[in-house]
Amino acid sequence: MKKVRQILAIIGIVLLAVMYLSTIFFAIFDKSQTMGMFKASVGLTIVIPILIWLYTFLYKLISGHKDENQKASSGDE
Repeated sequence: MKKVRQILAIIGIVLLAVMYLSTIFFAIFDKSQTMGMFKASVGLTIVIPILIWLYTFLYKLISGHKDENQKASSGDE
Protein backbone atom coordinates (compact mmCIF):
# COMPACT_ATOMS: atom_id res chain seq x y z
CA MET A 1 0.00 0.00 0.00
CA LYS A 2 2.96 2.29 0.59
CA LYS A 3 3.84 2.23 -3.13
CA VAL A 4 0.29 3.15 -4.10
CA ARG A 5 0.31 6.08 -1.68
CA GLN A 6 3.65 7.28 -3.06
CA ILE A 7 2.41 7.04 -6.64
CA LEU A 8 -0.79 8.92 -5.77
CA ALA A 9 1.24 11.58 -3.97
CA ILE A 10 3.47 12.07 -7.01
CA ILE A 11 0.43 12.29 -9.29
CA GLY A 12 -1.10 14.88 -6.96
CA ILE A 13 2.09 16.93 -6.96
CA VAL A 14 2.29 16.86 -10.75
CA LEU A 15 -1.38 17.84 -11.09
CA LEU A 16 -0.93 20.75 -8.70
CA ALA A 17 2.20 21.94 -10.51
CA VAL A 18 0.34 21.84 -13.84
CA MET A 19 -2.60 23.72 -12.33
CA TYR A 20 -0.33 26.41 -10.88
CA LEU A 21 1.52 26.86 -14.17
CA SER A 22 -1.68 26.95 -16.19
CA THR A 23 -3.19 29.48 -13.77
CA ILE A 24 -0.19 31.75 -14.27
CA PHE A 25 -0.31 31.23 -18.04
CA PHE A 26 -4.03 32.02 -18.29
CA ALA A 27 -3.63 35.08 -16.05
CA ILE A 28 -0.83 36.51 -18.21
CA PHE A 29 -2.38 35.90 -21.63
CA ASP A 30 -5.69 37.71 -21.83
CA LYS A 31 -7.78 36.27 -24.63
CA SER A 32 -11.51 35.70 -24.82
CA GLN A 33 -11.44 31.96 -24.07
CA THR A 34 -8.75 32.06 -21.37
CA MET A 35 -11.03 33.53 -18.69
CA GLY A 36 -13.04 30.32 -18.48
CA MET A 37 -9.85 28.27 -18.41
CA PHE A 38 -8.44 30.54 -15.71
CA LYS A 39 -11.51 29.99 -13.54
CA ALA A 40 -11.33 26.22 -14.06
CA SER A 41 -7.63 26.22 -13.23
CA VAL A 42 -8.12 28.17 -10.01
CA GLY A 43 -11.03 25.92 -9.06
CA LEU A 44 -9.02 22.74 -9.65
CA THR A 45 -6.10 24.20 -7.70
CA ILE A 46 -8.46 24.31 -4.73
CA VAL A 47 -10.35 21.05 -5.39
CA ILE A 48 -7.38 18.70 -6.04
CA PRO A 49 -5.78 19.08 -2.57
CA ILE A 50 -9.19 18.68 -0.96
CA LEU A 51 -9.81 15.46 -2.90
CA ILE A 52 -6.36 14.13 -1.97
CA TRP A 53 -6.99 14.88 1.70
CA LEU A 54 -10.46 13.33 1.51
CA TYR A 55 -9.08 10.15 -0.06
CA THR A 56 -6.43 9.72 2.64
CA PHE A 57 -8.92 10.52 5.40
CA LEU A 58 -11.46 8.00 4.13
CA TYR A 59 -8.77 5.38 3.63
CA LYS A 60 -7.62 5.74 7.24
CA LEU A 61 -11.22 5.70 8.45
CA ILE A 62 -12.24 2.61 6.49
CA SER A 63 -9.07 0.57 6.87
CA GLY A 64 -8.39 1.49 10.50
CA HIS A 65 -4.75 2.28 9.80
CA LYS A 66 -3.04 4.81 12.02
CA ASP A 67 -0.35 7.20 10.95
CA GLU A 68 3.13 6.72 12.45
CA ASN A 69 2.74 10.01 14.34
CA GLN A 70 -0.51 8.79 15.87
CA LYS A 71 1.04 5.45 16.87
CA ALA A 72 3.95 7.13 18.64
CA SER A 73 1.74 9.53 20.59
CA SER A 74 -0.82 6.91 21.63
CA GLY A 75 1.76 4.34 22.77
CA ASP A 76 0.38 1.51 20.58
CA GLU A 77 3.61 -0.13 19.49
